[in-house]
Amino acid sequence: MYNSSSTIVKCLDSVLNQTYQVSSYEVIIVNDGSKDNSKEIVERYIKEYFNPNYKIILIDQTNGGVSKARNIGLQYANGDFIALLDSDDEWLPDKLDRQISVINEGESIDFLGCSRNDEQLKIFGKRIDSLHKASVKELLLKMFPQTSTAIFKKEVYLRNGGYNENMTHGEDGEFWVRICSNSNFYYLPESLVITGSGKPSFGHSGLSANLKAMQKGNEYIIQQALKNKLIGYTFYYFLMFFYKFKYLRRIIITKIR
Repeated sequence: MYNSSSTIVKCLDSVLNQTYQVSSYEVIIVNDGSKDNSKEIVERYIKEYFNPNYKIILIDQTNGGVSKARNIGLQYANGDFIALLDSDDEWLPDKLDRQISVINEGESIDFLGCSRNDEQLKIFGKRIDSLHKASVKELLLKMFPQTSTAIFKKEVYLRNGGYNENMTHGEDGEFWVRICSNSNFYYLPESLVITGSGKPSFGHSGLSANLKAMQKGNEYIIQQALKNKLIGYTFYYFLMFFYKFKYLRRIIITKIR
């Protein structure tokens, strides 16, 4: 949470209104040095809301960036599963219910993302319209899924060590690629999350508005994949060209809007 006074209540409501029933939820809110009254709003929210099945924890820290904030939350988490949610996003009521149901259906799933804002994922021109096990190459090409759609086993975090705190942009993609390289990484093509109140996925506001920094982050992810021998040189050079083209295209689209 950073300067989220206008969105944090809707965000928390979307968590506490989940249809999925368990004996206890743990809701961890990391206030990353907000300069508005987000912290006070959450403190009042915690005081006024009571449900014995929900433990709401507010962690207040000086601003350290999104990667550090997420790592703090991951370190505090006690559950067998961890689900991420940014403070300007909302889960639909059946988000967790649907994802846990899919995980329990029999597939060995360590990580499960889903669609958001009714988006349709296509990889190499093929539409993903059923539960899909993703590969590292697919993630490098599309950098999916979005943060607030993700749920994964805590052991996945313990095995991979969390977010790279040196990254300010593209940090999800870097973390996802590490997870995918040694875990069963799945995508569910069902739209269960509303992100940014439905705003465009790039060039509008927030971290994604900095297209140059996003491009730098993506190039770093690709370089690390080559260094760690997850891809070969041919695919590496293809990706570097592809993302430069994509970067220029996004600049043009943003200016036209």
